[in-house]
Amino acid sequence: MADMHELSIAQCLVELATEEARRHGMGRIRAVHLRVGVLAGVVTEALRFCFDVATAGTMLEGAKLIIDEVPVEIFCPRCAEPRTLSAPLPMACPVCGTRSAQVLRGRELELYALEGEAVHSGDTADRGA
Repeated sequence: MADMHELSIAQCLVELATEEARRHGMGRIRAVHLRVGVLAGVVTEALRFCFDVATAGTMLEGAKLIIDEVPVEIFCPRCAEPRTLSAPLPMACPVCGTRSAQVLRGRELELYALEGEAVHSGDTADRGA
């Protein structure tokens, strides 16, 4: 069963996407693009299920939820460089092994684009949210 956390996220996505679509003169939405960081605490499969439930009866009904997973990137104090981790734990530089709690990326939860149809024509439009 889907978690309530993902359901509330899906409901917020529907609200945000609807608001942005109306602001940009879009009608039916075909796809919602979302960035989700590995450390965001979101179960993507549960979010997909909840998204389908939350979009029922809205201008997003039938839209695809396209999720781009953002890996964890830390700053290594020894190397003085950002480093992308292959797994969220341990939080250590993959080059020198130094531990770091300075997370640069990987906590995102961002709606960044919508794909849909323009209200006043049959044209389709891609819009950044």
